[in-house]
Amino acid sequence: MSEQSDQQPRLLIFATQGTGHGDELRIVELTSKLSPQLFPFNRASKKASFRQLLSTLKRERPTLVIMEGTGIAGGAALILARTLYGVHYVVSSGDAIAPFLSMKKPLLGPIFRAYERWLYRLSSGFIGWTPYLVGRALTMGSPRGMTAAGWAPWSKTDAELAAGRARVRAQWNIPDDAVVFGIVGSLDWNDRVQFCYGSELVRAAVLAKRADLRVLIAGDGSGMQHLRQLAGDELGRTIILTGRVPREQVIDYLAAMDAGSLPQSVDGVGSFRYTIKLSEYLAARLPTVTGEIPLAYDLNDGWFWRLPGDSPWDPRYIRALADLMRTISLQQINDKRGRVPRELNVFDRTSQIERTTQFIGDICAALRA
Repeated sequence: MSEQSDQQPRLLIFATQGTGHGDELRIVELTSKLSPQLFPFNRASKKASFRQLLSTLKRERPTLVIMEGTGIAGGAALILARTLYGVHYVVSSGDAIAPFLSMKKPLLGPIFRAYERWLYRLSSGFIGWTPYLVGRALTMGSPRGMTAAGWAPWSKTDAELAAGRARVRAQWNIPDDAVVFGIVGSLDWNDRVQFCYGSELVRAAVLAKRADLRVLIAGDGSGMQHLRQLAGDELGRTIILTGRVPREQVIDYLAAMDAGSLPQSVDGVGSFRYTIKLSEYLAARLPTVTGEIPLAYDLNDGWFWRLPGDSPWDPRYIRALADLMRTISLQQINDKRGRVPRELNVFDRTSQIERTTQFIGDICAALRA
């Protein structure tokens, strides 16, 4: 091995959501200029992946490890590798760890808070999907931080969007002059708060009782049966549940909508997020309905509808959404659509890759100093 190659940083990357997941694709692309080694994390076998990752780090001692996601199996391996073998790491995440996990298992909140704090404190840096998450990580002890918000995987012309809109509306018998609210995503039911993506739309549409209204929900998951029950007699009429759609068709489904739902709670979970949906809504030129979360002020140039309420399952939010559905006109929708920016640098793929390359390079240089 040449002296020059010895001086090149050796990087290892992985995603706690597992091989083939969109999170893995994200970190592969973000670090594409750095020639990293990809560790195949198996989310279906977390204990085995923990052992294999820790063994790999002990044996290979890379200059830096970059973890996309904050799963405990991956994070615990990094904490141990840093403590036992001096292996440095960077975390990339789109969620506030402790609040997010505590929503699912409230009794374990103290453990999750300790895990999040040590994960950041022992890291060499943090890549957040939002600047709010970067601030959180820095406050908890991460020495460096930057934002990489993600990007939509497609770019289509207005003509292509119009064609996709027409195809999807024809496929699901949606009239050209119908007002369509919708969402695309995983429909994972949270039993504690009785919510999944799209349930806010279904509940509001049942209240709105508008003949030319349609709710279009594309996705699958444990929430599907609950959405059917909530829809009642409106299922297949006002409310259309398509099931999972191919990834390459998502942009056409978004184009078929007039308003996209971005349901986030105004708390330590939702307030820190952008979610990848926002970049996709931008790509589809889709006005957005959301709550009173930071992004709805920081990124709003007139293309958001902000609704009151502490969460998308809050009755105040549902009533406000129903009122919007009941009263909105096509002219108001067109006015909002005209305010959707053609692009936002925060969601520019090339810029994010370049900034991540510089960030990782600076960390590696500091480690060698």
